[in-house]
Amino acid sequence: MTGAPGELVLAEHHGPVLVLTFNRPAKLNAWTDELEDRYFALLDAAEDDPDVHAVVVTGAGRGFCAGADLQRLQRAGEVSEADRARRRPRDVPLTLRKPLIGAINGVAAGLGMVEALYCDVRFGSPSARFTTAFAQRGLIAEYGISWLLPRLVGHSRAADLLLSSRMVDAEEAFRIGLLDHLVPTGGVVDAAVAYAADLARRCSPASMATIKSQLQGDADGTYADSVTWAESLMFQAFRGADVVEGVASHLDKRPPNFPSLPVRSSDVPV
Repeated sequence: MTGAPGELVLAEHHGPVLVLTFNRPAKLNAWTDELEDRYFALLDAAEDDPDVHAVVVTGAGRGFCAGADLQRLQRAGEVSEADRARRRPRDVPLTLRKPLIGAINGVAAGLGMVEALYCDVRFGSPSARFTTAFAQRGLIAEYGISWLLPRLVGHSRAADLLLSSRMVDAEEAFRIGLLDHLVPTGGVVDAAVAYAADLARRCSPASMATIKSQLQGDADGTYADSVTWAESLMFQAFRGADVVEGVASHLDKRPPNFPSLPVRSSDVPV
């Protein structure tokens, strides 16, 4: 079994796309603190890497992520409030300004399902399966899934999936909106990488980062608030170089050459 910290999540560059692979295949990539630390560190590095324009996340072997490692979960009651305070928020993937694309190659259970839902877009193979699992383990709806899931599948379907913890196969997941794209067996990572590469080739990094912030910020606001915010952002965009390049490249019938995102420590607004 892979156990060295650097091997728990593998990183591979495909041009402007970084592919991150949870790598505990013998355990269906069950989540541990060490895996989390490695994954979040790689996301942090990708965030400010100008050569990375999108990230794809998948799992090694037969699973995407089977949720929290059950052997460690048995000791969860021994964790103190001070220990919990030292951990980073679990929703770090939601803060990534770049597109995060899920390639769901097998079971995504419990926390593994939450991690899948943190992705902006999800591709799934026919072997993809989802279960919330929490109620069957004596747990509650963890890490924001009770907010995320109804917005994807509706309130009553979310209640069904959370209360029953039943397994959802790939066809149902695609039908109800847990998966955005269902692809043939063996092609899920390639399809996700191709999609991410197309975003990197054709779309402004600054535009995508702003759109991601709009989607999150507008989730609980009113339509009027959304329009007002969009008008302010639009004015900023009109004054930016990306609009000039986007229009010029379209008129010139050539691929655009958009600049990379500024690093988060930069004073340049995004």
